[in-house]
Amino acid sequence: MVCAHCFSDLPVTGFLPHAGNPVEKLFYGRVPIAAAGSLYYFTRNSLLQRIIYQLKYRNHPPTGLWLGRLLGQQLKESKRFQHVTVILPVPLHPRKARQRGYNQSLIIAQGIAEVCGWEILDQVLHRTVFTATQTHRNRENRMLNLQQAFTADSNALGHHRHVLLIDDVITTGATLEACALALQQAASISVSIATVGCTPPR
Repeated sequence: MVCAHCFSDLPVTGFLPHAGNPVEKLFYGRVPIAAAGSLYYFTRNSLLQRIIYQLKYRNHPPTGLWLGRLLGQQLKESKRFQHVTVILPVPLHPRKARQRGYNQSLIIAQGIAEVCGWEILDQVLHRTVFTATQTHRNRENRMLNLQQAFTADSNALGHHRHVLLIDDVITTGATLEACALALQQAASISVSIATVGCTPPR
């Protein structure tokens, strides 16, 4: 279990209120994004890495809810996400979802929804290709690995025209880029992005 005091020690990026932050710049010239940002810096062997590991591999969904609430509070305070009406968690492939027992991005989304009041739709995006781990791949190799990995169901979006994509950590941005492209190919919508963690800009 992660104590409340530990969360206060996490390194905050300060990105969410600001346009043109390093997370947004990952998508420049690749896919149109209305707003993007991350709450904390994520580095190897850091406290946040241990917290995310607990969420993903130690069967502890309450950690994800807590992270989601913290992220949700910052999203609510930022005027840049005020037009969002629905949250879309990045999906897991069904095989990985069965192995893990839950989608950590959906748990984080639930924490955000508690704070912001946005609807969650987890049947819009589907991961149809089981890809190998992305951990040690660069952006180009990740995008090759993710080609055609996601599909989007425009009918499941209903009336929503500004979605918020949620994931736990962003490194190169390849996974979120692939999701955004699938969404924008399926429907005329605006896409914003938020994650709990991001790797520091180089």
